Amino acid sequence: MYQGVQSHDRIVVFNNIQILAKAAKLFKIPTVLTTVAKDSFSGQFMPEVTGLFPKHAIIDRTSMNSWLDAGFRKAVAATGRKKFVIAGLWTEACVTFPTLDMLKEGYEIYIAADACGDLSLEAHNRSMDRAVQAGAVPITSAQYVFELQQDWARSETYEGVMDILRAHSPYGIQVRFSKWALGEHASEGGVRAAE
Repeated sequence: MYQGVQSHDRIVVFNNIQILAKAAKLFKIPTVLTTVAKDSFSGQFMPEVTGLFPKHAIIDRTSMNSWLDAGFRKAVAATGRKKFVIAGLWTEACVTFPTLDMLKEGYEIYIAADACGDLSLEAHNRSMDRAVQAGAVPITSAQYVFELQQDWARSETYEGVMDILRAHSPYGIQVRFSKWALGEHASEGGVRAAE
């Protein structure tokens, strides 16, 4: 379905989906993966993500609105969570429809707007507007990672976060350059001030 994405650069959406998935894995966030009509017109879920979650059942549905699928609702309930980050193609259907229904059911929904794509920028923006007006919170994929990390001195996830950013973001490219130009003096979280 990426071939129809005209709202954003396709490779940016592709990378941002990987940022979300890798961050979820790193921080052990329950993750639900779903496709729509994978054997007829949509195709398989991207292997860059499914490879991160090899034991996950991917819920294939017929409806554009994943909330209408009993398997999806069951998987959401099984997480035990009330906050969800949603991304996908198309923003105007596969993202907006479950967002609206989940908000009505009392879930707190965050939409990673840069990890979604649509037929046009107008379609994406109007869909985001509709979801935000209903109560969803727009975020970016990097913001998701930063909110999970919070502190560069958090050593147990620092290298994992940096690996994600180096692989998939302009920030990571800058970090690589800074390390090259400044050497180890370019560390964000390695040294603490003397007490």
